[in-house]
Amino acid sequence: MSKFKTLLKNLGPGLLFASMAIGTSHLVLSTKAGAQYGWFMIIPIILANVLKYPFFEFGIRYTNVTGKSIIEGYNARGKGYLWLYAFITLITSIASPAALCSITAGLFINLFSIQSVSLTTIAVCLFVLNSIILIIGKYKLLETLLKFLIPILFIALLATTVFVINAGPVEKIVNFNPPKIFNELGILFLITLIGWMPTAVEASSWLSLWSAEKYKIDQNKPPLKEALHEFNTGYLITSILAIFFLVIGCMTLFGTGKELSGNAVTFADQVINLFTTHIGNWAYVFIAVSAFATMYSTCLTQHDAISRVSVDIIGLLVGEHEKFKGKKYYTAGIIIIAVMSIIVLYTLGANMGLILAIATATSFVLAPIVGYMNLKNVMSSDIPEVDKPKKGLQLLTYAGIFFLSCLAIYYGWVLIS
Repeated sequence: MSKFKTLLKNLGPGLLFASMAIGTSHLVLSTKAGAQYGWFMIIPIILANVLKYPFFEFGIRYTNVTGKSIIEGYNARGKGYLWLYAFITLITSIASPAALCSITAGLFINLFSIQSVSLTTIAVCLFVLNSIILIIGKYKLLETLLKFLIPILFIALLATTVFVINAGPVEKIVNFNPPKIFNELGILFLITLIGWMPTAVEASSWLSLWSAEKYKIDQNKPPLKEALHEFNTGYLITSILAIFFLVIGCMTLFGTGKELSGNAVTFADQVINLFTTHIGNWAYVFIAVSAFATMYSTCLTQHDAISRVSVDIIGLLVGEHEKFKGKKYYTAGIIIIAVMSIIVLYTLGANMGLILAIATATSFVLAPIVGYMNLKNVMSSDIPEVDKPKKGLQLLTYAGIFFLSCLAIYYGWVLIS
């Protein structure tokens, strides 16, 4: 029981990671993987979660041991590291919050049949709500909200998965032939799934900054073992939920021959309608709650994370890092990200797909480099020998870097060919 109490006390960064990760990669990609390709796709989902684990773990490890963010570690390795990470953050912050809020707003409209209000208006309202929650409550309120939201999400998804399994697999159409996975389209889908499962590698710095903030608020830094245990719990939740979505896709859609939309909002609406058709309209509330909770928790945590990362980077670049740790700079970051995203929605909404594609490509192609940068941090003299990752974790890291590099090279070749 004492171990459980310790885990509850330390809940925070891993919980935020779970809420941030289980967005589009799970709701759309995991479900689509099961719906189109069947049970085989459990292999790449598990593989991605295992191979990318060290990159995220290092964000927790570095901050717990040094008391500094992993972004400060990039700066210590050289300004080139910091500028590269600043470039990735800039591209991400322009596209991701606006796109994610649009998806969440569209899902809200479809789920609750609110047709009288435009998608952009709902998205703006979400940005305003997020800003109020984060500015007033800051990290502590965000953590408290997610301690309620994540269990609701997990229970709703578990219930939906149980209902689906109990109902049995959907009847396949006559002469059904699943699409080939090892052709160009299939491999591109695999790359997308692995690239965004459980989330983008640069989110390791988000974990680092959440850890630093929690330690500051609690005025207590747990031992490395306890901090990693809390993160591992959050990471395990993200992996299990990915499998839940895969199971739901396999059981309700695989073999039906249904044409699935590439648009995240339309796809989510299709999935929910098919769930209720297969399970029954009485299950709609479980499905609606789990789908919206999935996207909204991601929307909220990403807004917080990108604001923190941006402020941290700017503080290091201008040589005023300690000063930029103040509350007013965090508040300014929240407001600037919200305003910038609203401007993007109104002025570049028609090109949102292209903007997001550029951000996705940048993030994915540079992922192995970010992974290597994280490894350099935890293997540096900043970390005592006893707290450095063991040989097995180092080998897993190199395997992840090699694997992501191969995918990035192929992805880049497809883009330019």
